[in-house]
Amino acid sequence: MAEFKGQYDGEEVLYVFRKHPVVMRKGLILFMIALLLGTIPSYLPDATLNHFYLGLGAGVVLGLLLWLPSWIYWYFSVYIVTDQRFIQVTQKGFFNKKVIDLALNQIQMVNYEVTGIQETLLGFGTLSVQTFAGNLTIHNVHKPGKVQHELLGLLRERGIATHTSNDHPLTEKQD
Repeated sequence: MAEFKGQYDGEEVLYVFRKHPVVMRKGLILFMIALLLGTIPSYLPDATLNHFYLGLGAGVVLGLLLWLPSWIYWYFSVYIVTDQRFIQVTQKGFFNKKVIDLALNQIQMVNYEVTGIQETLLGFGTLSVQTFAGNLTIHNVHKPGKVQHELLGLLRERGIATHTSNDHPLTEKQD
Protein backbone atom coordinates (compact mmCIF):
# COMPACT_ATOMS: atom_id res chain seq x y z
CA MET A 1 0.00 0.00 0.00
CA ALA A 2 1.44 3.36 -1.06
CA GLU A 3 1.84 6.13 1.49
CA PHE A 4 2.67 9.81 1.17
CA LYS A 5 3.35 12.78 3.42
CA GLY A 6 0.10 14.41 4.51
CA GLN A 7 -1.98 11.26 4.12
CA TYR A 8 -4.99 11.07 6.44
CA ASP A 9 -5.57 8.14 8.81
CA GLY A 10 -7.54 5.47 6.99
CA GLU A 11 -7.05 7.13 3.60
CA GLU A 12 -6.22 4.68 0.82
CA VAL A 13 -4.15 5.52 -2.27
CA LEU A 14 -6.02 4.27 -5.36
CA TYR A 15 -4.03 5.62 -8.31
CA VAL A 16 -0.77 7.51 -8.89
CA PHE A 17 0.44 9.00 -12.17
CA ARG A 18 3.14 11.34 -13.48
CA LYS A 19 3.81 13.51 -16.48
CA HIS A 20 5.41 11.99 -19.56
CA PRO A 21 9.25 11.83 -19.42
CA VAL A 22 9.24 14.23 -22.39
CA VAL A 23 9.18 17.05 -19.82
CA MET A 24 12.89 16.27 -19.25
CA ARG A 25 13.84 17.01 -22.87
CA LYS A 26 15.45 20.39 -22.14
CA GLY A 27 17.66 18.84 -19.47
CA LEU A 28 18.56 15.97 -21.80
CA ILE A 29 19.59 18.40 -24.55
CA LEU A 30 21.73 20.35 -22.07
CA PHE A 31 23.30 17.06 -20.94
CA MET A 32 24.24 16.14 -24.52
CA ILE A 33 25.70 19.60 -25.19
CA ALA A 34 27.80 19.38 -22.02
CA LEU A 35 28.99 15.93 -23.08
CA LEU A 36 30.07 17.28 -26.46
CA LEU A 37 31.79 20.27 -24.85
CA GLY A 38 33.68 17.84 -22.63
CA THR A 39 35.42 16.37 -25.68
CA ILE A 40 36.89 19.76 -26.72
CA PRO A 41 40.16 19.26 -24.75
CA SER A 42 40.94 16.23 -26.90
CA TYR A 43 41.16 18.52 -29.95
CA LEU A 44 43.95 20.66 -28.47
CA PRO A 45 47.36 20.33 -30.23
CA ASP A 46 49.18 18.52 -27.39
CA ALA A 47 46.16 16.43 -26.33
CA THR A 48 46.57 12.90 -25.08
CA LEU A 49 44.07 10.16 -24.37
CA ASN A 50 43.97 11.41 -20.76
CA HIS A 51 42.70 14.79 -21.97
CA PHE A 52 39.87 13.04 -23.77
CA TYR A 53 38.83 10.98 -20.72
CA LEU A 54 39.17 13.90 -18.28
CA GLY A 55 37.19 16.19 -20.57
CA LEU A 56 34.57 13.53 -21.14
CA GLY A 57 34.30 12.94 -17.37
CA ALA A 58 33.92 16.68 -16.76
CA GLY A 59 31.27 16.81 -19.50
CA VAL A 60 29.33 13.98 -17.86
CA VAL A 61 29.44 15.69 -14.45
CA LEU A 62 28.39 19.04 -15.91
CA GLY A 63 25.68 17.34 -17.97
CA LEU A 64 24.26 15.58 -14.92
CA LEU A 65 24.18 18.86 -13.01
CA LEU A 66 22.33 20.52 -15.88
CA TRP A 67 19.92 17.57 -16.26
CA LEU A 68 19.17 17.20 -12.52
CA PRO A 69 16.58 20.03 -12.24
CA SER A 70 14.56 18.52 -15.11
CA TRP A 71 14.61 15.12 -13.45
CA ILE A 72 13.60 16.59 -10.09
CA TYR A 73 10.66 18.35 -11.76
CA TRP A 74 9.53 15.11 -13.43
CA TYR A 75 10.13 12.70 -10.54
CA PHE A 76 8.73 14.80 -7.68
CA SER A 77 5.72 16.14 -9.61
CA VAL A 78 3.09 13.51 -8.96
CA TYR A 79 -0.68 13.13 -9.06
CA ILE A 80 -2.31 11.04 -6.35
CA VAL A 81 -5.89 9.83 -6.25
CA THR A 82 -7.07 8.50 -2.90
CA ASP A 83 -10.47 7.29 -1.79
CA GLN A 84 -11.13 10.85 -0.54
CA ARG A 85 -9.25 13.34 -2.73
CA PHE A 86 -7.21 14.20 -5.82
CA ILE A 87 -3.79 15.70 -5.05
CA GLN A 88 -1.47 17.43 -7.51
CA VAL A 89 2.09 17.96 -6.28
CA THR A 90 4.25 20.06 -8.62
CA GLN A 91 7.96 20.46 -7.89
CA LYS A 92 9.86 23.15 -9.79
CA GLY A 93 13.52 23.34 -8.90
CA PHE A 94 14.78 22.56 -5.43
CA PHE A 95 12.78 25.02 -3.34
CA ASN A 96 9.47 25.54 -5.14
CA LYS A 97 6.64 23.11 -4.44
CA LYS A 98 2.95 23.60 -5.21
CA VAL A 99 0.15 21.33 -3.93
CA ILE A 100 -3.48 21.32 -5.09
CA ASP A 101 -5.87 19.22 -3.02
CA LEU A 102 -9.42 18.53 -4.28
CA ALA A 103 -12.15 16.45 -2.70
CA LEU A 104 -13.28 13.75 -5.12
CA ASN A 105 -16.90 14.90 -4.91
CA GLN A 106 -15.85 18.32 -6.32
CA ILE A 107 -14.86 16.77 -9.65
CA GLN A 108 -17.53 17.23 -12.32
CA MET A 109 -15.83 16.26 -15.57
CA VAL A 110 -12.56 14.68 -16.76
CA ASN A 111 -11.46 15.10 -20.38
CA TYR A 112 -8.25 14.70 -22.32
CA GLU A 113 -6.79 16.03 -25.55
CA VAL A 114 -3.94 14.77 -27.72
CA THR A 115 -2.96 17.28 -30.41
CA GLY A 116 -0.14 17.20 -32.89
CA ILE A 117 2.22 14.59 -34.22
CA GLN A 118 4.65 14.69 -31.29
CA GLU A 119 1.95 14.05 -28.70
CA THR A 120 0.37 11.35 -30.83
CA LEU A 121 3.61 9.47 -31.54
CA LEU A 122 5.03 9.75 -28.01
CA GLY A 123 1.73 9.09 -26.21
CA PHE A 124 1.13 12.17 -24.09
CA GLY A 125 -1.47 14.91 -23.93
CA THR A 126 -3.46 17.30 -21.78
CA LEU A 127 -5.89 16.24 -19.06
CA SER A 128 -8.65 18.68 -18.05
CA VAL A 129 -10.35 18.19 -14.70
CA GLN A 130 -13.40 20.42 -14.28
CA THR A 131 -14.37 21.06 -10.66
CA PHE A 132 -16.80 23.26 -8.77
CA ALA A 133 -13.82 25.50 -7.92
CA GLY A 134 -12.62 25.84 -11.54
CA ASN A 135 -10.64 23.91 -14.12
CA LEU A 136 -7.43 22.02 -13.43
CA THR A 137 -5.38 21.55 -16.60
CA ILE A 138 -2.49 19.09 -16.52
CA HIS A 139 -0.17 19.21 -19.53
CA ASN A 140 2.15 16.41 -20.76
CA VAL A 141 0.26 13.57 -19.09
CA HIS A 142 1.60 10.13 -20.04
CA LYS A 143 -1.17 8.07 -21.72
CA PRO A 144 -3.97 10.58 -21.02
CA GLY A 145 -6.73 8.27 -22.31
CA LYS A 146 -5.75 5.58 -19.83
CA VAL A 147 -5.49 8.11 -17.01
CA GLN A 148 -8.93 9.54 -17.83
CA HIS A 149 -10.44 6.05 -17.95
CA GLU A 150 -8.90 5.18 -14.55
CA LEU A 151 -10.05 8.44 -12.94
CA LEU A 152 -13.60 8.13 -14.25
CA GLY A 153 -13.75 4.50 -13.14
CA LEU A 154 -12.60 5.37 -9.63
CA LEU A 155 -15.08 8.24 -9.39
CA ARG A 156 -17.99 6.13 -10.63
CA GLU A 157 -17.10 3.32 -8.20
CA ARG A 158 -17.60 5.87 -5.43
CA GLY A 159 -20.96 7.02 -6.79
CA ILE A 160 -19.69 10.35 -8.10
CA ALA A 161 -21.49 11.21 -11.34
CA THR A 162 -19.10 12.68 -13.90
CA HIS A 163 -19.26 13.57 -17.56
CA THR A 164 -16.83 13.68 -20.45
CA SER A 165 -17.04 16.00 -23.43
CA ASN A 166 -18.65 13.08 -25.31
CA ASP A 167 -21.52 12.97 -22.81
CA HIS A 168 -24.00 15.57 -23.95
CA PRO A 169 -27.43 15.84 -22.35
CA LEU A 170 -29.16 16.58 -25.66
CA THR A 171 -27.75 13.63 -27.62
CA GLU A 172 -29.44 10.31 -27.45
CA LYS A 173 -27.34 7.25 -26.73
CA GLN A 174 -27.53 4.60 -29.42
CA ASP A 175 -27.44 0.91 -28.49
